[in-house]
Amino acid sequence: MKKDIGIGLLGLGTVGSGVAEVLVTKADSLAEQAGLPLILRKVAERDVNKRRSARLGPDVLTSNPEEVLSHPEIDIVIELIGGEHPAKEYIERAIANGKHAVTANKEVIAKYGYELFSLAGEHNTDLRYEASVGSGIPLISSFQQELAANKISVIHAILNGTTNYILTRMAQEGLDFASTLKQAQELGYAEADPANDIEGRDTAYKLVILSNLAFRTKFVPQDVYCEGISNIAAQDFLYAGEFGYAIKLLAIAKRDDDEVEMRVHPVFIPRDSQLAKVDGVYNAIEVETDLAGKLVFYGEGAGSLRAASAIVADVLAIARNIYHGVNNVPEIRLNQRVTVKPMSEVKTRYYLRLDAPDRPGVLAQISKVLGDNAISISSVIQRESNLAAQTAVIVIMTYPAEEQGIQKALKQLKQLPVVSEVSNFIRVEG
Repeated sequence: MKKDIGIGLLGLGTVGSGVAEVLVTKADSLAEQAGLPLILRKVAERDVNKRRSARLGPDVLTSNPEEVLSHPEIDIVIELIGGEHPAKEYIERAIANGKHAVTANKEVIAKYGYELFSLAGEHNTDLRYEASVGSGIPLISSFQQELAANKISVIHAILNGTTNYILTRMAQEGLDFASTLKQAQELGYAEADPANDIEGRDTAYKLVILSNLAFRTKFVPQDVYCEGISNIAAQDFLYAGEFGYAIKLLAIAKRDDDEVEMRVHPVFIPRDSQLAKVDGVYNAIEVETDLAGKLVFYGEGAGSLRAASAIVADVLAIARNIYHGVNNVPEIRLNQRVTVKPMSEVKTRYYLRLDAPDRPGVLAQISKVLGDNAISISSVIQRESNLAAQTAVIVIMTYPAEEQGIQKALKQLKQLPVVSEVSNFIRVEG
């Protein structure tokens, strides 16, 4: 009979410090829930002399990750260093050493999840990752357990607080992208190198994780069509409002029989929809199921204590299993029939914004290019952009059309003599 459960922590950044703080300050409450005390035995951090909020003794801190990974009295290793390498290798070594693992690393789970789950199965250990998507929003456990009897057909999700904050500020204050990004960086919402967020890669990793659970198959990040928000301009929000839409960076997964489309890109969504009202750093995940109907999960998608909530919940779940002497590791059963729908075959509506000379016949030529590619126009707005130069902004909303048709039309429009510039192109959802 074990007298306690040893915890090892890799990484003491913002999230790691929050986890350490919870494990120390809520020790009595956690012991009561787990059945045994949870003892934070070792914490590996590159700079052990750095001042930090968590109250940790000098015997707990180490700069050598091996002291965590091979410690004989550590049962659960929490990986919070982030990035692909060496995080993946640390998780592998922890599992190979017979330790359970908890991680918030969406990149590693999206790229190597099933490989790591198989390794954990071989060593009779558990690997949990609740905080990898939505931070403190209970998504992974809901998909694995509460929705297990459901057939999930659609996921629409706002999964990145940085991009949602930027788009919210642009919409509310009429700012351009560059100045809003700078503001987000100054407030700590965006990293010094924000590429993973603003180019949609962070959201794509999270969509892969949710889609693998929802459709019980094995997708990888390369399966997701990915487009970021850096091309969105202030005037796009004005025209979106005229048409009755908001602009969001959306993660979309839709299943049709044995084909799934997965994409991450900016969209126009109806202004009265629930996702359109999700502002700032908040995340929201809308799921359509056959039994439970439409569900919406909502909460802050980042933050030290939000992530700590999910991570410590995973630790508690493993600790209870250890206490009761059971292994609750879910068996992996994949649906091999499910394939990825090519982006070229995706069908949706589109918003186009073009600059063109303000003279008769221009719209007719643009309409012909669209019509030749099986794209019908739903509505048009035309505004003078430069009276002296006699140019106009032409904004077009289409009826549903295939992606391959619109891409072909965009190339032709850019070569059309009467089109000065194709300024933007955004898909319309819902």
